[in-house]
Amino acid sequence: MEAATARAPKPALITVDDDPGVARAVQRDLRRRYGDRYQVLSAPSGPAALDVLGKLTLRSQPVAMMVADQRMPGMSGVEFLEEALQQAPKAKRVLLTAYADTTAAIKAINDVSLDHYLLKPWDPPEENLYPVLDDLLAEWQSGLLADEGGGIRVIGHRFSLESHNIRDFLARNQIPHRWLDIERDAEAQQLLEAARADGGKLPVVVFEDGEHLEVPDSLQVASKIGLSTQAQGDFYDLIIIGAGPAGLAGAVYGASEGLSTVVVEREAPGGQAGQSSRIENYLGFPNGLSGADLTHRANAQAQRFGAEFLAVSDVDAIEAKGPARVVRLNNGTEISGHAVLVATGVAYRRLGIPGADALSGRGVYYGAARTEAAACEDEEVFVIGGANSAGQAAVYLAARAAKVTILYRGDSLASSMSQYLIDQIGAIGNIDVRTNAQATAAHGEASLTGLTIADAEGEREEPCTSAFVFIGAAPRTEWLDGSIARDQRGFIISGPDLNSPQAPHPRWPLNREPLLLETSLPGVFVAGDARSQSIKRVASAVGEGAMAVQFVHQYLGQLP
Repeated sequence: MEAATARAPKPALITVDDDPGVARAVQRDLRRRYGDRYQVLSAPSGPAALDVLGKLTLRSQPVAMMVADQRMPGMSGVEFLEEALQQAPKAKRVLLTAYADTTAAIKAINDVSLDHYLLKPWDPPEENLYPVLDDLLAEWQSGLLADEGGGIRVIGHRFSLESHNIRDFLARNQIPHRWLDIERDAEAQQLLEAARADGGKLPVVVFEDGEHLEVPDSLQVASKIGLSTQAQGDFYDLIIIGAGPAGLAGAVYGASEGLSTVVVEREAPGGQAGQSSRIENYLGFPNGLSGADLTHRANAQAQRFGAEFLAVSDVDAIEAKGPARVVRLNNGTEISGHAVLVATGVAYRRLGIPGADALSGRGVYYGAARTEAAACEDEEVFVIGGANSAGQAAVYLAARAAKVTILYRGDSLASSMSQYLIDQIGAIGNIDVRTNAQATAAHGEASLTGLTIADAEGEREEPCTSAFVFIGAAPRTEWLDGSIARDQRGFIISGPDLNSPQAPHPRWPLNREPLLLETSLPGVFVAGDARSQSIKRVASAVGEGAMAVQFVHQYLGQLP
């Protein structure tokens, strides 16, 4: 007789409330919605809930969410969540509050990384409870899949540019995978032997079906995991180039308003914003959200309305063919449409010091803090730059690294970084801010071993294995040279600025005035960070992407 297979326990949802009536109501609503997938447990106090957590830990039963009332005798909801953070760090944390307690709830966003607070009463739960919890549990489930690896495993060397590029590609496209370091993980060698792969050709990507690729490029991996790389249609109303916040907003509004819409993305949705570990000043998210979460939500929203996405597809040129606008891809194919929205955003500027280029992906990283953070456990790392992206990376890295040093060449972070981030950095003990300091050389052969740092005391080499660079950005518009007017720094000129005496060639060619976000090629629009004089903020990029669609409608209405 075969032995019975042990069933994994359901993840737990823990509710904590000393009011029996409220406790019953919470338990009832949670069981009705989630009882088939989660075990709903209730505790009458914070200490009792901590006992429940201890038992779950002994049983290796995961905790997905904790919902605690703020006003409880002996131990408040915030105090319980602070204690519980040690035992269930990955669980989502929700506080139940009365209106008078909202100040405590807002404070808890920083103190205990609160995910959400709900005002009592929450009736009807279909409107005031379930949408919030659905999102939080989906996010928790996504994190669980990422931890488990989703069946895709990447075997490589930490200080390998090729390995870094594949990891970064999978992470930014939010493909669950597990990283196995050839020097640290015994499973890595076992998998190589099972796959009969050459350990000298890394990375090796092992897929869920057992097949593997040695030293693949992003296009090969994209094709294998099912990302679309070829346009399905022959002609579109709107072609969007770039899937950052501006491009995603354009896709949502274009597709929702009935325009046949295709989005072409060279790397991964989200752009620079998608790499942000935490965006805390985006309207409507008081506890902040990651760039990956914002990207995931926007991507799903656009696809729900029918927008089509092409992955790992780079654009070489745009040209006019009569009323059509033709986009030529680097694989030799073309996509035609009535209108085009250029939302290619910007790329991090290169460090430009001796040794940095050779060590890119081998200890010198542009963005990518989320991808490499786990490897920095208990190490001392450097963040180079002083804008918000640098501050967000420093806060994120500080949770793992022994020490994070911010190098900023200016006098004060206040000149380039939001105050909320400066306050956070000041409250974190293992972040050191060094102003009037900059890296002048990077050292190492196989990987980064040190940086030469210049400050008021002179120049000296300091040991360093990881440096994350955030020193400004340059527009991704070099492929438009000669076809669309750009300013001296490469940003795209649009709207009334095209008629300025200082506007470079090509000039605006028509008798009518250009629409506000229209470029020098009629029917081609620009939105987001690639636009000349744009405001470099996620919210403004989203707004411009939405605005651009309205101008596309106006343009389409003028076509014969």
